[in-house]
Amino acid sequence: MQNYRILRPFFSELQLQLRSYVVPRDPFPSKVSHYLTRAKLIDSIRLTLRSDTANSSLPTLVNHRLVDSFVVTHALRSAPSADSALSLLHALEDSPYFSHTQNTLHALATVLAKSGRRAELKSLLDDIEAKRFGNVKFSLMTLLQWHAAARDVDSALRVWDQYRLDNTHACTESYNVVMALCVEMGNDAEAVRVFQRMIDEGSLPNCRSCTIIMEHLVKSQKLAEAMEVFNMMPLMRIKRTGKQYSILIEGFAGSKRFGEVGILVNEMQVDGIMPSREVSLSLQQMQEEGLLKGVDEFLRELLRDEGNQGIKNVRYSIDSGEEDEGDDEDESENNVDGIHLKPWLDPQALASALKNWSPDEVSALEGANFVWTTRLVCKILRKLKSPETAWNFFCWVTNQPGFTHNINTVQRVMTLLARHGHSELVDKLISKIRAEGMRLPFSTIRLIIDFYGLSKNADAALKVFNNDRILCGPISNVNLMLLYSSLLRTLTKCGRNSDALDMLDEMILNGICPDIQTFSGLMHYFANLGDIKTVRKLFTMVRQIGLEPDAYLYKILIEGYCNSKRAALAWKLFEDMKNSGFLPDSATKMLLVKSLWKEGKRKEAAAVEESCEEIKSPLPLALPGHSWTVSSADLTRVYNIYSNSFASNDG
Repeated sequence: MQNYRILRPFFSELQLQLRSYVVPRDPFPSKVSHYLTRAKLIDSIRLTLRSDTANSSLPTLVNHRLVDSFVVTHALRSAPSADSALSLLHALEDSPYFSHTQNTLHALATVLAKSGRRAELKSLLDDIEAKRFGNVKFSLMTLLQWHAAARDVDSALRVWDQYRLDNTHACTESYNVVMALCVEMGNDAEAVRVFQRMIDEGSLPNCRSCTIIMEHLVKSQKLAEAMEVFNMMPLMRIKRTGKQYSILIEGFAGSKRFGEVGILVNEMQVDGIMPSREVSLSLQQMQEEGLLKGVDEFLRELLRDEGNQGIKNVRYSIDSGEEDEGDDEDESENNVDGIHLKPWLDPQALASALKNWSPDEVSALEGANFVWTTRLVCKILRKLKSPETAWNFFCWVTNQPGFTHNINTVQRVMTLLARHGHSELVDKLISKIRAEGMRLPFSTIRLIIDFYGLSKNADAALKVFNNDRILCGPISNVNLMLLYSSLLRTLTKCGRNSDALDMLDEMILNGICPDIQTFSGLMHYFANLGDIKTVRKLFTMVRQIGLEPDAYLYKILIEGYCNSKRAALAWKLFEDMKNSGFLPDSATKMLLVKSLWKEGKRKEAAAVEESCEEIKSPLPLALPGHSWTVSSADLTRVYNIYSNSFASNDG
C-alpha cells in the first residue's frame, strides 16, 4: 500500500500523458455509417475498374483518406478481371497510406488463381515466401485452393501430399478440392479414387462432397444416380443445399423430366430451402408453360419481391459521412460510362457493424434506405452471432416499410435462438406460426431439437418433439426416424439417460426402427459412462430388430469395453467381428492387444496379433462411419454408386 501511495503521482501524470495519445475520435457516428461510406467507396472503385477512364481516375480515387485494407480487399474481390485488379494495385503503389495485409494478398492471389494467371500467382507466392510482405504466411490448405482454382494440377497435388503428410487426419475439404479439380479436368477415374481415399483415410463426406459427386454425375447424364445420392443424404445426416437442388432441377428440366422437377420442388419445401433467383425464374417459366403443377403458392412466395433485391439507395457521401440530398431514384443503381452495377453489399461486414445494436447503429441503418427483402434479411441473420442482436434486428425489420417476414426468416432466427437456449423466444415464434396457420419445414423442427442439445435444454427439445412437430404437417417414417434420432442425441448430451432409453422404447413400439448409427451413438455414449450393462442391452436390441452390426459399431463396442477394463468382452466381440467378415482398424487392434496384456489375457492378445498377421493386406487406417451420423454401409453405397457410374472410364 505504501508503494502505491508513493507511485500514485507518477501514475496520475502517466494517465494524463496517455490521454494525449488516445486514438483520434472516429469521424463516423456509428459502425454502420462507417460500413456504408466504405461501401460507397468500394462501389466507386468497382465502377472505375470497369470504365474506359480507369487509368486516369484510379490514382485520385485510391488516395482517398478512407482507402484501407478492407476497401482494397473487397475492391480486388469485385474486380472484373485480373488485369483490372493489377491496375488497382499499380495505382496504389504511390499511395503513402497503403500497405499490403494478409487480407489484401489473399484477395489478390484468389483473383490471379481464378483467372488462371499461374505465372503471376507463382511470383506472388515466391514474394510471400521470401518475406517481402513481412511475416504474412498462408496455410497449405489455402495454397491448395489457389492451385486448384488456377487448374495447376501438379502444384495442387504436390501441396496436397505435403498437407496430408503434416496432418494425421486431413480435413474433408482438402479431398473436396482435389476431387473437384479432377472432375473439372475430366479425370473421372481419379475423382472416384480421391473419394475412396477420403473414406479409407477416415474423413467423412460433407454436403460439398455430395455436391461435387452430384454435379459430376449430372454432367455425365447420370441423373438417376445423382438423385440416389441426393436421397441418401438425410440418412447420412448431411444437409441438402440450394445448390444441389439447382443442379438436379437443371439436369431434369434439361432432359424434359418435369415429374422429377415437381418432386424436387416439394422436397425443397420440406427442407426449407430457398432456391436461387435463376432457379425461381426457371420454375416460374415451367409453371407458366404448364409443365409444373401444384407449386403455385410456393413460387408466388419466392417471386414476391424478386425484382426488389438488395439495396435501393445508400444515402451517405464519401467525404463527410453525412446524408446526401440527392434524388433517391437516381442513386438506385451505380452508373458510370453507361455501366450499371447494383450497390456492393457484404452481409458479413454489415452484420459485424450491427453486433452492438446501439441507437446510433439503428439510426444509421434506418437512414441507409435499404430495401429489405426476405433474402437479404436471411443473409444478415445467418451472419449474426449474438442471439440478442439477431432478435433485436428481427423485431426491428418487422416494422420496416414494405417488409413482411416469411417462414424462411422466422426459421433462421428460431434456430439461432435455440442454439443459445432462448426457448422462451422460440416458443413465442412457434405460437405466432401456429396462430397464423404457417407451416414450419421439417428440417427446422429437427434443427431446433439438435440445437437444444448444444444449449443443454432437454425439456425444450421434448416440448418441440411432442407438441410442435405437427407444424410441419405429415411426417414420413424415414423423417420421423431422423427426428427421434436427433431427440435421442439431444437427451444424451443433456445427461437424460433414462429419458433417452424410454424414448428409444417408445420409438420402437411406434413401429419406427432406429438405424445403425443411432444405436452406435447410444452405445458410444453409454460405453464412455462405463455402463456396460446398457451397452450389451442395446447390442441385443440391434440383433432383435434385425439390423446387421457394421465394422464401425464393432469398433465402438471394442473401444468401450477396453476403456471400461472389460478386455475379455472386447476380445469376444473381436471374434464376432472377424466371423462377420470385418476387420478392425490398426488403432483399435492396438488398443485391444494392449488392454488384454494389461488384464493378463496374454493368450487372447497373441490370438488377436496372429489373426491380424494372417491377413495379407494391412489393416485399414480408419473404419468408415461415425456414431449418430453415417454408417459404413451408407458410405459404401455412395461409393459404389459413384464408382460404378464411371467404371467404363477407368483405364
